[in-house]
Amino acid sequence: MPPDPTQQAAPIRVIPLGGTGEIGRNMYVIEHDDRMVVIDCGVSFPKHDQLGVDLVLPDFQYLEERADRLEALILTHGHEDHIGGVPYLVRAVGALTILAPAFALGLVRAKLDEHRLTDSVQLVEIEPGPGPQLGPFGTEFVRLTHSIPDCVGVALHTSQGTVFHTGDFKFDHIPVGGAPRSDIAGLSRLGDRGVALLLSDSTNAEERPEAQNEAGVGGELRKVFATSPGRVIITTFSSHIHRVQQIMDAAYADGRVVAMLGRSLVRNTGIATNLGILKPPPQTIVRLKDLDEYRDDELVIISTGSQGEYLAALSRMARGEHHQVTIKPDDTIVYSSRTVPGNELAVNDTINRLVRLGARFITSHEAPGIHVSGHGTSADLLLMLQLVRPTFFAPIHGEPRHMRAHADLAASVGIARDHIFRMDNGDVLEVDGTAAAIVDHVPAGLSYVDGLGVGDVADEVLRDRRHLADDGVVVIVATVESDTGKLIGPSEVITRGFAAADDPRVLEATHQAIEERLATSASQRTTEIGVLQHQLHDAVATTLRKQTGQRPMVLPVIVEV
Repeated sequence: MPPDPTQQAAPIRVIPLGGTGEIGRNMYVIEHDDRMVVIDCGVSFPKHDQLGVDLVLPDFQYLEERADRLEALILTHGHEDHIGGVPYLVRAVGALTILAPAFALGLVRAKLDEHRLTDSVQLVEIEPGPGPQLGPFGTEFVRLTHSIPDCVGVALHTSQGTVFHTGDFKFDHIPVGGAPRSDIAGLSRLGDRGVALLLSDSTNAEERPEAQNEAGVGGELRKVFATSPGRVIITTFSSHIHRVQQIMDAAYADGRVVAMLGRSLVRNTGIATNLGILKPPPQTIVRLKDLDEYRDDELVIISTGSQGEYLAALSRMARGEHHQVTIKPDDTIVYSSRTVPGNELAVNDTINRLVRLGARFITSHEAPGIHVSGHGTSADLLLMLQLVRPTFFAPIHGEPRHMRAHADLAASVGIARDHIFRMDNGDVLEVDGTAAAIVDHVPAGLSYVDGLGVGDVADEVLRDRRHLADDGVVVIVATVESDTGKLIGPSEVITRGFAAADDPRVLEATHQAIEERLATSASQRTTEIGVLQHQLHDAVATTLRKQTGQRPMVLPVIVEV
């Protein structure tokens, strides 16, 4: 039967479940003809007020309810803010096809092995060029450069036009070790064929258009190594394989050997070496247990911990808690990384501890050349816009200020303001051949990983944890007669984290409040445990607030005899 000409084709629907208005948690749903593809599934790390939380995930509710429509998950590259949530998504939706370039696929396979979920997925390696058909989506992948090997932009071709998602990128024309350059010609061909919607990385939209080539970092590192009197301990992201290559090459040129410290670093470099992406110079890598065989000025140690993570190797060294490496006064600590927003306090604390131990430290403030960003400056973003020439544009992967700056860049190259959409997580953007609009909003909150639990930590739990962290807890234990409610013997006051715990006047006032409240309750013949606990809570909380100005969490315990 021929198609009904009056039947309007379904629009493309684009829904960010994470990654808009924030750095991290990248996850984008593309829907068409009642089928969907997800691009990336990342995590972010907890903020200072998200106490006890290990990771922050996107909310998978929308996908769980529509798991039967999910064609595949496509990963643009292997950074944690793009792949860290994959095991948790597999648990949520069940069997899943995952498409990714080789290095990202290796990292994901290791994660799934740890979670014992490898049998639940089909892993498909992708390369630049045309990819498999996924339901109504034709796929095409374009090589791009970033601070991790094997990155691609994702084009999804539909009957309503093409959506192109850049992933994270910059145009590095001098990549490290002969790594492939961004496929500028491929982007231009994509633009010639027509792109309905461009989704593009906004992280450095405010940065000035200055060239930032990764290959230049090696020369700066050689200067550092040549002028360092003892060991060089250098920290960078464990997935930054190009940077690890530069460190190894610089160490080799300075006659130093390299040891690696940190589980994720060892794992990632092993995967990269097996894939031929990382090529250590001969006899450069040594084991940690063999460090004593070399003079300090012959050593480079690459370490995890660039973001001040409490359990990372560099943080443990700074606290004097690492069992293999102890900081020495002639050590030089090099931060070959940028501090992720929100991690400044942790990084500064680590640096200060290292300084107390006598070490010299170097960051990109002291030596700007030791780190370059993996995200494109405003010049790179403008070039992407001019190559792809989309009809509609949505900046993604950035805080609101970055997305606004990126929208301004798009307007400067002629994209109409009403064709530019600054989306929030959960917004539903519909695109057809001639029009686009935000038409709906779906649940897109936060999901927390706390130990082995996922989603068990509600906002109320975090609120209680903040309450405990601010003012502590006071536990009241009172024994009463079951038939009269009268207090038997002295009450007990137990405190944790309460600043006035040792003040005798506060304790005396607290005991007095307990006795008076229970005496009043007994005179009123109140014996219900729940009522007594509520009354005791209010009486003690009021007393402590008047006495100290603090609001500790008050937990009354009534024991009946």
